[in-house]
Amino acid sequence: MSRHLFLLLLLVAVGTGVLHQTTRRLELALDSPYPVSAAERYRPESAVIPAFSLDALPPDLDLDLAVPARLRRGETLGTVLQRHGLEPDEVQRAAAAAAAHIDLRRLRAGASYQAYYREAGGLGGLDLRVAGKGIFRLRRHPDRWVGEWLDFARRVVTRSTSGVLERSLEGAARAAGAPAAVAYEMADVLQWDLDFNRDLRRGDSFDVVYEELYLDGELFEVRSILALKYQNQGRSLEAYRYRDGYYDADGRPLRKQFLRSPLQYSRVTSSFSARRFHPILKAYRPHYGVDYGAPTGTPVRATAAGVVSSAGSTSGGGKTVSVRHANGYVTSYLHLSRFAAGLRAGRRVAQSEVVGYVGATGLATAPHLDYRVQQGGRWLNPAGLVNEPAPPIPEAERELFVASRDALREQLGRIAGDASGSTLVATATSPLEISGSAAGGR
Repeated sequence: MSRHLFLLLLLVAVGTGVLHQTTRRLELALDSPYPVSAAERYRPESAVIPAFSLDALPPDLDLDLAVPARLRRGETLGTVLQRHGLEPDEVQRAAAAAAAHIDLRRLRAGASYQAYYREAGGLGGLDLRVAGKGIFRLRRHPDRWVGEWLDFARRVVTRSTSGVLERSLEGAARAAGAPAAVAYEMADVLQWDLDFNRDLRRGDSFDVVYEELYLDGELFEVRSILALKYQNQGRSLEAYRYRDGYYDADGRPLRKQFLRSPLQYSRVTSSFSARRFHPILKAYRPHYGVDYGAPTGTPVRATAAGVVSSAGSTSGGGKTVSVRHANGYVTSYLHLSRFAAGLRAGRRVAQSEVVGYVGATGLATAPHLDYRVQQGGRWLNPAGLVNEPAPPIPEAERELFVASRDALREQLGRIAGDASGSTLVATATSPLEISGSAAGGR
């Protein structure tokens, strides 16, 4: 078989999978439920698949052709090897060699790999990238298959920057030289004190110290916020990471009983009112919740930990979830398009856990969430809900916290005098941390 014909047959075999993944990613982007543009974090497995090149072949084996592809939905390593021409008994031996290094059950659709062929014919090897972990290398020898796990080189970089809000928090982060993901991390840190749908104002400012994780020299993700100072409408909010949580300057945990909003990003379309004109019933009646306009399918989060008291359909609220919380509180989420998988009455949910998705069921003119709060049977205005302050750090740890806070506060203070954008603070290189739920690196 000529080299060109062999290449053509391989392209036909894997081209369908590559095209499917490319068009599917475009469809997902166009159908995204989020009302703001959320730039996708760089992940090695989602990088553009390069054109194959004989110059890029690994030098460890006499291989002549590299074919890049991705795992399709429902595919396993075994089906991939079969699709690339291995007989069932050969597939079994190759999979056994792989199982000694990676958990084959945890491979995910979209993971990129390179299949390597000899010009004489037959699969000679395969390199599979496991997101955030490393590369699994499988090689064919005359009498066996040999697997090898290679960790990504891992480097943590600490940076600091400051910005001023003009149109969006994401835009302010980008203008300050930081990745857009920094904005979403800041929103997560302050989600108990700021409603990012209604509290942000033009002219708000922030100083932030954050960590970036690099794998093999490429930015993989913004790992965490270390310190944050946010100025909002005359008030100053400070957050410092200590151990596994975030605390204010006085050592009080930022985590509180209730989130400020059940949606991360949307807009308020109607407020709590004793007398509001109903657009469908054409009559004035009380509106005991806050309406958030958002596209159908936007995830809805439980604002506090609790137990689901009901999940079903009502005449006016359509698909509705109600959750019981401590101290006699009940929150309700109306007009959902669907419930979260497995949600049912009696199930315990954590704070921020998705309980459903925005829709327009019941008496609704457009997709939105009607969020309501009761205490002891009395309706409360969700926007005015007062969170009880949590107990501060124990006195035995107070000295350690203050030392950590002061060091981070000093870094925040240096940002104000530096107008050069994102600034490198420190770097650290350490062995790759393999999570127990990872697909690779046993």
